[in-house]
Amino acid sequence: MTQFLQYTLQGLAAGGFYALAALGLAVIFGVLGVVNFSHGACYMLGAMISALLLQHFGLGFWPALVIVPVIMFVIGVLVERLLVQWLLKLDPLYNFLLTFGLTLLTVDIMKRQFGVSSLKYEVPAGLTGRVSFGSVDLSVYQMFAAAFAVLVCLAVWMILTKTRVGMIVRAATEDPERSRALGINVARWVTPVFGFGIALAGLSGVLAAPYRAINADMGTNFIIILFAIVVIGGLGSILGAVVAGFLVGLVEAYGQGYYGQLSQVLIFVLMAAVVLIRPAGLFGREEAA
Repeated sequence: MTQFLQYTLQGLAAGGFYALAALGLAVIFGVLGVVNFSHGACYMLGAMISALLLQHFGLGFWPALVIVPVIMFVIGVLVERLLVQWLLKLDPLYNFLLTFGLTLLTVDIMKRQFGVSSLKYEVPAGLTGRVSFGSVDLSVYQMFAAAFAVLVCLAVWMILTKTRVGMIVRAATEDPERSRALGINVARWVTPVFGFGIALAGLSGVLAAPYRAINADMGTNFIIILFAIVVIGGLGSILGAVVAGFLVGLVEAYGQGYYGQLSQVLIFVLMAAVVLIRPAGLFGREEAA
């Protein structure tokens, strides 16, 4: 029972990263219909930029939580304006290939600049050490990261459901054609939504920096898991991305604890099972099947 609780808490902590990054991926796909394969590279860039801010400017973890998402938002806006927008009217495969190419380019640039070795990033002061709940032991930073990710997801949910801007974005995400018919200028929201999704990927990278190896390849496996998450939750479903993110975190933690090397396999077994039962995903629309 103790081990089960330990793995559950670890899974929720890991699920926070997945939910945060998958949320951005789901929003981008919902509004633009773009399968953003560069999301893992953006996650990597978020971690890399936070490490560089610390090394060259002395800006630690707390300023990076604000600065990095802003930088990534600007990068996302530039990518959408300069590249993505020209392919939106074409087959989605073109933007998939574009973002795949951007991933290869970004990873290669990072490797040429910083090599293949990992950059160092210390756990911020005040979040070091471990906390014990009876026989269950957890890292203080993991607990903070999980709680912070949940708060950000809740804040995004509140914005999307309780504000006029959020309702417009949600309508454009869930049914862009009907939104256009009702007079909503969906194209107006494309650029900020793309930037916002990229900013969330960068933020998850900042959260990962203190306890994961920061290198050019850190987003490679991450993007594969993210695609599994959005398929499980339902393509374009915001709620599905968050729920599936935490679900995958739990499956991965239980897999690592009980089945060792099969933890990654279990994620895709879960994805296959969900797709067989509900082709549109847990919270996806049937039209997406």
